[in-house]
Amino acid sequence: MSAGWDAGGVEIKSERLHLRLFTADDADEVFAAITPAITRFMQWELPRSPTAFAEVWRSWLAPILDGSDLHFVVRSLVDDRCLGLVGLHAAKTVRPEIGIWIREDVHGNGIGREAVAAVAAWASGELDPDCFAYPVAEENVASRRIAEGLGGSIVETRSNPKYISVVYHIPNPRR
Repeated sequence: MSAGWDAGGVEIKSERLHLRLFTADDADEVFAAITPAITRFMQWELPRSPTAFAEVWRSWLAPILDGSDLHFVVRSLVDDRCLGLVGLHAAKTVRPEIGIWIREDVHGNGIGREAVAAVAAWASGELDPDCFAYPVAEENVASRRIAEGLGGSIVETRSNPKYISVVYHIPNPRR
């Protein structure tokens, strides 16, 4: 990131989506889209209330402002509806980590792949990392297809209390 980093000026567009960095104004819509099925393959649990979620999202704000850890709200270009989040964690490193969740009612439409590809393309131009790490639950076939469709290959396996995950390295599309 350059010294002139402006979190408010970041907007990524793709064919069907626009992604902007999370702000407090997004909190209610994002919280409403989080379901038990979404968190099944996440390391974190479903926040029990908007207040509990506020504790989480407030921790995102300072890292977004300094450009070190980014949470993009995925929205439909057609109606501006919140479709999920894409995280670009450890953004200033040679191998930032991408994470994603997409609301249940739009699963199976390629939204996740389009959103991850858009963030990877943007980050490749802005940050020029060697590649992207993409950890995913071993059983999450749909999310694994996203990584594989973007040229990712498995480089390690991890274990956490909820599931076994595999970590893909997705190549920088500009290299």
